[in-house]
Amino acid sequence: MRVILASGSAIRRKLMTDAGLKFEVVVKPVDESAIKDAMLADKVRLRDIADALAEAKAMRVSLIEAGLVIGADQIMVMNDTLFDKPIDIDDARNRLKVMRGQTHFLIGAVVICEGGVPVWRHMAKTKLTMRDFSDDFLEDYLSKEGDFVTKSVGAYRFEGLGSQLFSHVEGDFFSILGLSLLPVMDYLRTRGALQS
Repeated sequence: MRVILASGSAIRRKLMTDAGLKFEVVVKPVDESAIKDAMLADKVRLRDIADALAEAKAMRVSLIEAGLVIGADQIMVMNDTLFDKPIDIDDARNRLKVMRGQTHFLIGAVVICEGGVPVWRHMAKTKLTMRDFSDDFLEDYLSKEGDFVTKSVGAYRFEGLGSQLFSHVEGDFFSILGLSLLPVMDYLRTRGALQS
């Protein structure tokens, strides 16, 4: 059974590779901003946005590629507000100052499509509380992380230096990184795409 990851995310690729999964990467762009804007205008639940984005990515690839196509997406919500990735380091700095000492949520979705039809989906919500770090720590963090802070909605790589930003976390490590790996592998086993 062919397994395809419909994501250009380096961390998702690494998670699957490190777990020993055999897969291909095929990415077909979707207009994420248009999907988000339409759903926000319709006042849908914010968690549904992550699900819709994951499905759109998997569906787009599964219409042209045979196999089990994995689409994933993650949104960040704080005080009932949806956040996008920071546009630059200054935006990341301002975001982290607002997040400092506060709790936010990462809502991740994984959808697997086959032949243009969703056949499996999973949602995960993680709760993360940032510590009240100093301005000096923040500047040191930004200088060390550089452009990496613009690659995630929270302006951090939890698997790296970003872990130092936190005082408390509730949720699955893999889900924080953007792919609920254990449930995905369970489904792949039921389909015979992974040894059971």
